[in-house]
Amino acid sequence: MNPHPIRDTPVERARANMIAQQIRTWDVLSEDVLELLRLVHREKFVPEPYRSLAFVDKEIPLVVDGEETGESMLQPKFEARTLQEVAVGRHETVLEIGTGSGYMAALLGCRAERVVSVEIDPRLKAFAEANLARAGVRNARVDLGNGANGWPLAGEVDVVVVSGSLPFLPQTLMQQVRVGGRIAAVVGDAPAMNLVVCHRTGDATWKTVRIVETVVRRLREAPHVSHFEF
Repeated sequence: MNPHPIRDTPVERARANMIAQQIRTWDVLSEDVLELLRLVHREKFVPEPYRSLAFVDKEIPLVVDGEETGESMLQPKFEARTLQEVAVGRHETVLEIGTGSGYMAALLGCRAERVVSVEIDPRLKAFAEANLARAGVRNARVDLGNGANGWPLAGEVDVVVVSGSLPFLPQTLMQQVRVGGRIAAVVGDAPAMNLVVCHRTGDATWKTVRIVETVVRRLREAPHVSHFEF
């Protein structure tokens, strides 16, 4: 991706305000992440009817060709905090579950060797692919399907990012992360959800770090907690 010159325009001032008032105040202090937010233009991933809300601290509905998809872009501060916490390296492969607009895939693609993002809605798959192409992101691909329980790839991945919430982390998804890798997801039920990062420390061992309390939309087709009556 070619860096964009930063100019003193209303859009750039709005971007700077978002970073100062939303992102930094959510303990996102990594200069690498903040610079990435300046270079990857979020507004270009927002559906046209909502483009004026690109830098607002709220989820943005994803509308494709005038049709509501029922999905939304996550808050900028959540995306930035996730990016900071997973700390993707240049040599790493990332699996994202829930592509949406493609914005998070673009951010991850600027840090990773490659990104595979899985989207369940064919309309959003096409929307995200068009956005990524316009942004010049060449190392992120979008697959169509339900990735809530994992996604068939050749070998394990270094990082999994779930762009939506889950009631729990399925073992099938966690097992896709290689030892030394990590998975970031919002886990729990509203209003008690937490962004967590789980580090795989061995074949059957994990270290889970609770990052921050938050509430985000549920991932479509997320697995359900089984309830048994005796």
